[in-house]
Amino acid sequence: MPIIVALASSVIVFLMVSGGWELSLPQQVLSGISDYVLITLPLFILAGGIMNASGIADRLFDLAAAIFGWMRGGLAHVDIAVSVMFGGMIGTSVADLAGSASVIIPKMKKNGYPGPFAAALSATSSGIGILVPPSSPMILYSAVTGTSLGALFLAGLVPGLVLAGTLMLTVAILARKNDWKPMQCFAWHEVMRTGKRALLPMGLPGLILGGLVFGILTPSEAGAFAVAYALLLSMAVYKTLTFRDLRTVLVEATVLTGEVMLVVGFSVALGWALSEARVPVALADLMQTLFPFESTVPQIMLMLLLALIAGMVLDPLIPMIMPILLPSLMALDIDLVHFGVLMVVTVVLGQVTPPVALALIVAARIGKEDVIATFRANTPFLIAMFLFLLLLIFVPSIATWLPNLVM
Repeated sequence: MPIIVALASSVIVFLMVSGGWELSLPQQVLSGISDYVLITLPLFILAGGIMNASGIADRLFDLAAAIFGWMRGGLAHVDIAVSVMFGGMIGTSVADLAGSASVIIPKMKKNGYPGPFAAALSATSSGIGILVPPSSPMILYSAVTGTSLGALFLAGLVPGLVLAGTLMLTVAILARKNDWKPMQCFAWHEVMRTGKRALLPMGLPGLILGGLVFGILTPSEAGAFAVAYALLLSMAVYKTLTFRDLRTVLVEATVLTGEVMLVVGFSVALGWALSEARVPVALADLMQTLFPFESTVPQIMLMLLLALIAGMVLDPLIPMIMPILLPSLMALDIDLVHFGVLMVVTVVLGQVTPPVALALIVAARIGKEDVIATFRANTPFLIAMFLFLLLLIFVPSIATWLPNLVM
């Protein structure tokens, strides 16, 4: 059943049983999609699509190869680095996966890496992109919770880099075990040459983040700026995007925006229905009964477990789960910026956790690999990501330090 039908049906059944007013459903849907910050969503999706279609990934790949190619398993390290650079511009892990996996997986297989490993690494590393700003899940989280988008973007930066380091450490261990070779020697002149070619694309996330943090740009202006910057680079500077390509990008961005916005609207309606039925209050009471301690860590872990289970089958997860969790978060006085980063990491985990593991399935199809073999190959990265999530739970300053310092 389409997720929108499932969401709407749940609210309709609630209205029928409770004797509620039927027009509450369209009213709540319209209320859900009327949040001003959601204007940024189609703009960042469009900017990412333009950058993706114009071949910007090749410039970033060359820079990553120059910086990390000298390490054991160099090509695998490059895959992770490209996800940090490329995902930071696109803001969605699936778009990052579509843009980079079709390039990196064949290269890794050609250089002797097992195909399932290459697909698993591409799927997992693509999740870094939704932590590094700009991030579509953080835009949705900001719209649902009212948290500052600039603070969320800042909060995701350090965890995104720490996650990249965690995956690189995992690759280093596997590379030593399997005797994977470096792809090239380190040379400063090559770093300078490729860095010069990638300077303008790399400037986009920095300019957006700086504009938001220092109050130069509002979130919607930042999205419009991203589109203008992407068009300028792709059509005027590099001249790699034709008007035919632009039309395709516009259609794809419109369809994706429509899908996401409908889910957001009906998710808000479901959240309203759950609130009317006092489900969040019951959930908060249950958590207090199960964990009657002053520490909020057990409650956070329980909510993240619920989100992880839901994230295995629901996409996008945040607009559907946050209306349920938000009242409990407010009652427990949990830092919404810290929890926002935890939720985004949980989204990433849900996309690579069997039995559904959408990102792993997509990567396996791109690499033409067996899905079950890809699931097995992803086990070391899955363990590393769970450990990373636990680290974020117990050391919240990893996420909150930078926004507290700057804002």
